[in-house]
Amino acid sequence: MKVVIVGGVAGGASCAARLRRLDETVEIVIVERGPYVSYANCGLPYHVGGVIAQERSLLVANERTFRETFAMDVRTNCEAVSIDQRAKTVVLRDAATGGATAESYDRLVLSPGGASIRPKLPGIDLPGIFEVRTAPDARAIRAWVERGTEFLAGMNNYSAIQMLRPALRAVVVGGGFIGLETAENLRHRGFEVTLVEMADQVLAPLDYEFARLVEGHLAMNGVTLALGDGVAGFSQAQDGRLAVATRAGRTYPADIVILALGVRPDTTLARNAGLEIGALGGIRVDDRMRTSDPDIFAVGDAVEVRDAVTGEWGFVALAGPANRQGRIAADVIAGRDSRYRGTQGTAIIGLFGAAAAWTGASEKTLLPLGMTDYEKVYLYPNSHAGYYPGARPIAMKVLFRRSDGKVLGGQALSRDAAAADKRISALAMAVQMGATIDDLAESELCYAPQFGSAKDPLNFAGMMARGILGGDMPVAHWGARGDGLLVDVREAPELAVECVPGALHVPFGRLRDRLAEVPRNREIQVICRSGQRAYYATRLLLQNGFRARTLPGGMLSRAVLEPGPEGIGHALD
Repeated sequence: MKVVIVGGVAGGASCAARLRRLDETVEIVIVERGPYVSYANCGLPYHVGGVIAQERSLLVANERTFRETFAMDVRTNCEAVSIDQRAKTVVLRDAATGGATAESYDRLVLSPGGASIRPKLPGIDLPGIFEVRTAPDARAIRAWVERGTEFLAGMNNYSAIQMLRPALRAVVVGGGFIGLETAENLRHRGFEVTLVEMADQVLAPLDYEFARLVEGHLAMNGVTLALGDGVAGFSQAQDGRLAVATRAGRTYPADIVILALGVRPDTTLARNAGLEIGALGGIRVDDRMRTSDPDIFAVGDAVEVRDAVTGEWGFVALAGPANRQGRIAADVIAGRDSRYRGTQGTAIIGLFGAAAAWTGASEKTLLPLGMTDYEKVYLYPNSHAGYYPGARPIAMKVLFRRSDGKVLGGQALSRDAAAADKRISALAMAVQMGATIDDLAESELCYAPQFGSAKDPLNFAGMMARGILGGDMPVAHWGARGDGLLVDVREAPELAVECVPGALHVPFGRLRDRLAEVPRNREIQVICRSGQRAYYATRLLLQNGFRARTLPGGMLSRAVLEPGPEGIGHALD
C-alpha cells in the first residue's frame, strides 16, 4: 500500500509516524510545500520575543529524521496542486524548478492546515507588515526588529550610553492566540504595543466577562487595547515608519505591524478535487477522518469537526486535536477501528506570567443554539493553601446542565499560571468522560499545601453546583437580579474599598442578632467578596424563613459583570 500525505506539520507528521509504527510495509510519501516538516509553530511568537533563542529549537524533526528513523520519502518545498480521484493520483509541483509530476496513491491524507487571513486593505503589502505563521515569518520579523528601518537600524541602536531611549512602537491586529502572544513578546523586546481588535473582546472562545479579566491583565502590563475597531489601511513615512488607520478614524504609529487575524481552512485542493465541503467552509470528514472519498482522509486545521458538547460543526485550529486526528487516520488506514470523539476546544494561553484556560461549552456557544438548560458558578479560590507562601486567586467559571448535572465546560484565569492549567486540564477530562457535578465534588485530587487545598477548587465548584441543584444554595446572578434586596455581609473596612449603592450592610458575624432589620416581604440577595460568607448567610436566612439567594462570586464577579470605576484588575490579586 502507498500512502501520500499532503502537509508535514502537526496532523500530517503525526499520521506518518503512527502509520509507520503500525505497518512496516506501507510506502509513505510526505509532501510539504514549506521548507520544514514537523516544526513547532506554536512556539513562533516566543522565538520572535527571544524567549526561544534558536530557530532550530522549533524543529521537532527534519527530512533526515523521517527518512532514517521511519523510512519515508519526504519532499519539502513541494506543493500538491491537484487530485484525480478516479486515477488516484496527486500532481506535485517542485517549488525550485516549477516542474510537476503525478504521484499515485492508494490512500491520500490531506493536512494542508489553514491560510492566514490577509484582507485586501490599502498598504497591506508595505514593508514592515508581517504574519506569524511559519518559521520564515518569525525569522523575517526578528530581522526587521533589528534593522528593518533607518530608525531601528540607526537611531535606536547607539553603541554608546543612551540617556534617553526613543519609543519603539508596534501595532498587533487581532486579539486571538497569536496576536496576544506576539503582543506579549514585543513588550518583552521593549516595544510600546497597541492591539487592534474588531470584536468587542479578546480571545473569542471566552465569555465576555472572563475576556475582560484578560484585557485588564494586558492593560496592567502595558498593552494598549483598541477593541471594537477594525483596520482601514496602512501608510508609510519616508523614514520607513508605518501608520495604521482604523475604521473609527484613529491612527496608530508603528515601527512594525503584526497581522494576526486568524486562519481560514485551506481547502483549495480538496474543493477543486470535488470533495465535500461543509457549511462552514472546511473539509467535511466523518469520525474516522474520511472525506467524501473513502480513500482520501483529512486532518487538522482544514477540517470541520463536531463539538463534543453541543454536537455542532466547527473549527478548532489547535495542535492537540490535529495530532489526534492524524493518529486516527493512520489507525483507520492500517485497518484499526479508531474514531474521533469530537473536540472540546480545550486551550490555554500564557500572558505576562498569568494564564487563561478553557474547555467545553461557554455561554456564548450555548445561548445562540437555544441550549438554556444550564447553570453556572463563579468562584475565586486560592491556587493552593492560603497559609503557604505564594497563593494567588483563580478566577473560575464552571457550567453544568440543570436537568442532570452534567459538566458542560469551564474557564479559569490566574496569575499562578500552573494552577489554571491544572484545573482546566482536570475539568477537560471530566467533560470528555461525561462527568457530573457530583463527580467534581467527590473527585480525589492531589493535595499538598504548595500545590492545592484539601478541598480543591474543582471540589468547591462541584459542591457549589450540587448546592444549587439541591436547593441548598439558590442563586441569582449579576445582570439578572430583578428587584431583590442586596444584603452585603462583608465587614465595614471592606466597604471602604468598594460597595454597591442601596445594599443593606449587615456583617455576617452579626446577622443572627439583626434579622429584624432584614425585610421578609422581599427576596434577599446576599453578597460578600467572593461568595463563601454569602453562602453561609443564605443558609442562615433560608432556615429562618427568608427567601434568600446567593450571588456566586460576590463582588469579584461584579467587577467583571457590572464593572465600575474601580476597574477589574483586583479580581486576580
